[in-house]
Amino acid sequence: MIELDSKIKEALMKLDFVGRYRTLSDNFNSERIPLNNRLIYIDGEEIMEMIRKLGYSPQFDTKEKFYKIREEQVENYTIGMHVILRDGMVDLVWVVKENGKLLLGAPWGTYSRRLVDSSCRIKKPVFGSYEDLDEILKTAFSMYEDFKKILCFRTAH
Repeated sequence: MIELDSKIKEALMKLDFVGRYRTLSDNFNSERIPLNNRLIYIDGEEIMEMIRKLGYSPQFDTKEKFYKIREEQVENYTIGMHVILRDGMVDLVWVVKENGKLLLGAPWGTYSRRLVDSSCRIKKPVFGSYEDLDEILKTAFSMYEDFKKILCFRTAH
């Protein structure tokens, strides 16, 4: 498995990414929301509105089937987020480029394996309602904001 860039790794560690993602996964797990109770068919406009209400500008990539949050330029970094909703599960991807060079662009599930060890697996959060999804997204975007602050604070000082 590819090693994380040291700046990204440091920011994820300070964020307590593994602990926070594990808590999110545990709160929205398949025991709580079994497969037959998951919200499989979703209204794309409702998802777009949910993301807008959280303060972000989403676009839907029809070819790849994910919601893309408009990238932001922060210091030397271009930072964005993708939200992939499939089969009642949420997969999240942070995209980070430094001066145009890609530093991060993989799903969250790979971060824990890169930070802890290759056997560390955190399951994707699952949702059975729009309310569940809204809570998952609130937590994910809160982590995203904290990650951006930590990453950019690191370079500013």
